Amino acid sequence: MNLLRILFTHFSYVSRYIVWVADCFLSVISILLSYLFFNYLLSIDVVPGFVWLILIISTVVSLIWTWICKTNDGIIRHATLAELMRIVYAMFLKDITLLIIAYIYLDYVGRFVYSIIIVDFILSVMLLTLERVFVVSFYYYVINKIVDKAENALIYGISDAAISLANYLRNSKKYQVIGYVTRSSQWKDYRIAGYRIFYLKDLNGFGELIRKWEVKDLFFINNQDLHADEELINYGLKHNVCLRIAPMAEMPKNVADIQMRTVQIEDLLGRDEIKIDFDHIQSNIRDKVVMVTGGAGSIGSELCRQLCRCDFKQLIVLDFSETAIYQIDLDLKKKFPEKSIVSVIADVRNADRMDFLMNLYHPNVIFHAAAYKHVPLMEEYPCEAVIDNDGGTKTVADLSVKYGVDKFIMISTDKAVYPSSVMGATKRVAEMYVQSLGEAIKLGRVQGKTTFVTTRFGNVLGSKGSVIPLFRKQILAGGPVTVTHPEVIRYFMTIPEACRLVLEAAYIGEGNDIFIFDMGKPVKIVELAKRMIELSGLRPDVDIKIEFTALRPGEKLYEELLYKKENSFPTVNPKIYRANTVGYEYEEVNQSINYLLDLARTQDKTETIRQIKLMVSDFRSLHSKLVEL
Repeated sequence: MNLLRILFTHFSYVSRYIVWVADCFLSVISILLSYLFFNYLLSIDVVPGFVWLILIISTVVSLIWTWICKTNDGIIRHATLAELMRIVYAMFLKDITLLIIAYIYLDYVGRFVYSIIIVDFILSVMLLTLERVFVVSFYYYVINKIVDKAENALIYGISDAAISLANYLRNSKKYQVIGYVTRSSQWKDYRIAGYRIFYLKDLNGFGELIRKWEVKDLFFINNQDLHADEELINYGLKHNVCLRIAPMAEMPKNVADIQMRTVQIEDLLGRDEIKIDFDHIQSNIRDKVVMVTGGAGSIGSELCRQLCRCDFKQLIVLDFSETAIYQIDLDLKKKFPEKSIVSVIADVRNADRMDFLMNLYHPNVIFHAAAYKHVPLMEEYPCEAVIDNDGGTKTVADLSVKYGVDKFIMISTDKAVYPSSVMGATKRVAEMYVQSLGEAIKLGRVQGKTTFVTTRFGNVLGSKGSVIPLFRKQILAGGPVTVTHPEVIRYFMTIPEACRLVLEAAYIGEGNDIFIFDMGKPVKIVELAKRMIELSGLRPDVDIKIEFTALRPGEKLYEELLYKKENSFPTVNPKIYRANTVGYEYEEVNQSINYLLDLARTQDKTETIRQIKLMVSDFRSLHSKLVEL
């Protein structure tokens, strides 16, 4: 057994020359048997010299045509219909050649010769096919005996990609495919590529299937399949079935090349890919200078990556974090060496520095993602939140008007709606300023051509401030996982899909617009924590404890994307809605924000918060020492 293990480890396929010899041997045996059979049937004496002549001629002809048709080129255990057709062609041409030789050298060619040729063709094709069936069967029999027991696995669905995955996993030493699972009753009791199709009428049937076959893994081909059967997913998680994704967009050469990975919480919360009109976006970016503030952050960096698919004139990536800007600069220039990308260290709060950069690069489009976003931390430092979120936005917006920027896209948040935190309130003030400035330009009260667009969405998966990295770290540490409140609900969206919608909203906007995104179903944070624990193969409140720590300063139980006085209207993209924005007087907002910034620079937290609450009348502090104001 050890010898077999060594042989199969070092020689995973038979030499093509051995296959060639075997094919020729069987081909010659086939013609010989056909000749002897009809001699016996017709009681004709066998002439030894003629038998040797047949052997020599058929050997030469078989060698030639099997080599020309390359019957020995394919790896036998991966043989497909195309490989089998090579055998058919080779044997057909062999018999045609033998028939021609017979016509040349024999005095008479009649039914006797034709019968031998026809039977030989059928028999030789059968023998060479059975040769491959035997080799494959023997290979998998030995593999099952000598290799450590693989994990039993099921594949969700019966698409072409699912069938391809099953075929490739035949050679896996880790996974043993039991069959496919489907919710479609029409495929009940069928087989595909030798694997059974299991029809799942309900979860009891799935549970019985798992127990009977000791299933450890369930494979999905893509996120669409993953999202199609949430009931099945939940059952699998609770019964320690490992969920895996194995995309088969490109057919790999061997099973090691398939990018199999364990399903992450981002896969379960993310939705099907969002479709955007990229041609429209491309036409609006082509040959323009684009600036992204906060370009090294979670949203900003992904915006830069997606913008690099466009034919811009130049991309200015601006951020004040030295390490982060260095990393995004390396990443972008490695992936897009042909693009003109300039990474700049600058602080949007520094008006002189920003004025210099705007005059130097003259951007046509600005995506303003720079902001302080950490809710509890900004409760402690409200003056810094005002200077950055409001002062920085005002600086970039004013300079956009001064230098003739075509479009200014501000990245806002759902926390700006009925804000309960300093962060949300400062983002609301920033929204008010760019809206009022855009309206003033439209009415001719301010000279300029800049179009202002605001995009508003909720939490993004994978961002630096997201709860998911925290939960992941806590689970790795053995718990406990801390949740602020059992009823906390949040909307989630992946960073790429949020950025795709930002790009589309930027060019749907006609000016002074607020766009809100379809965030899908809200998610209870405690359920999110439980799912993450289950995805790690552990049991909530058994292996990993969940503890409730009380709501943090400024935190709500749930977030909203619209004010009651804002109505939403559909756009050309079903995932984007336009809010019927509330009008603000530019002169009044400008005066108020200047006074707010003056207060913030004095570091007087109390007066700064009072001014914010005067500007944003529905700002109600929650779970914070600022409640008294």
